[in-house]
Amino acid sequence: MAFLSATLKRVKPSPTIAVTTLAQELKAAGRDVIGLGAGEPDFDTPENIAAAGIAAIKAGKTKYTAPDGMPELKQAICDKFARENGLTYTPKQISIGTGGKQILYNALMATLDPGDEVIIPAPYWVSYPDMVLLAGGEPVIVECGVEAAFKMTPAQLEAAITPKTKWLIFNSPSNPTGAGYSRAELQALTAVLVKHPHVWIMSDDMYEHLVFDDFEFFTPAQIEPALYDRTLTVNGVSKAYAMTGWRIGYAGGPVELINAMRMIQSQSTSNPCTISQWAAVEALNGTQDFLPENARLFQRRRDLVVRMLNAAQGISCPTPEGAFYVYPDISGCIGKTAPDGTIIETDEIFCTKLLEDTGVAVVFGAAFGVSPNFRVSYATSDEQLTEACTRIQNFCAKLN
Repeated sequence: MAFLSATLKRVKPSPTIAVTTLAQELKAAGRDVIGLGAGEPDFDTPENIAAAGIAAIKAGKTKYTAPDGMPELKQAICDKFARENGLTYTPKQISIGTGGKQILYNALMATLDPGDEVIIPAPYWVSYPDMVLLAGGEPVIVECGVEAAFKMTPAQLEAAITPKTKWLIFNSPSNPTGAGYSRAELQALTAVLVKHPHVWIMSDDMYEHLVFDDFEFFTPAQIEPALYDRTLTVNGVSKAYAMTGWRIGYAGGPVELINAMRMIQSQSTSNPCTISQWAAVEALNGTQDFLPENARLFQRRRDLVVRMLNAAQGISCPTPEGAFYVYPDISGCIGKTAPDGTIIETDEIFCTKLLEDTGVAVVFGAAFGVSPNFRVSYATSDEQLTEACTRIQNFCAKLN
């Protein structure tokens, strides 16, 4: 339409939301659909956290707070960063938003000018490039394939940095791959960043507590204190605390940046939901005993899915270090033909045909910047995962 802005033409709708919406619509129409597209835990918010939200309502704690969050939650976040990451922040260095996505968007809107570049390793979360484009910047995509375990090398980072580079967006463990950077790998990347003082680091740590086996999580400013003054350390309660719908994300960073982000938020949404903020206080200050238990649950599901997908013809599925996703390679399926004559030319065609024929909804790899792959979210029951993977095996077996 003529009155829509040119900026809107630079972006596209979220493919993960589109897949989830389509799966819901097919279910509503009576189809037997297993949705493996949504990135959210399938269990309820812990009772103590939900009770804190209810208590806030009953106590009348339902008024506006400061635009970027209330003091009690900011202090709880400071305590979390000190306790778990060895990072010292004061409340004036904390920003709280309506989910981690708003935090990232605020930071990009507050810092990017036309022509500024943002380095984004691929596979990437689908929203990173589009948020950069909306903010007027230019995404610089660094492809990190399965041969590199979906992780960016120091040489790739060095080659991507130019005088126009403003940010590196860093995500470990990763959405969509689950790949996590070890301490040594992170030290090698931060050594490159130390040499380029004009490059800021946006570290998306949303899956910090969902790590498996003997993997140990670290965040860049923790590994390299010299980067502290130009790092925005982003996290939230959505994934680890099963609070996706409560919509609380947060970040710690330099005061000047946090102030700029507050100004953006004050003119867009203002404060996050007050009730959700009180629930998040309990999430961060209350018992953390369920976190390792949940991680063990997701690890069991990971092992089930990896084993079953690797048994499918034409699929190779690496074992991720964290999050609740796998990102199988389907090179062995490309070029084959489905029973109805459809040629599987791309991962998007594979995923569309898989949904049509079997009712299994996954997200095609091109949406995340690396193909031919697809993303599976295994944040659902063992029974659903077993049935979905069996359907995928049968679908692949019928490709000629």
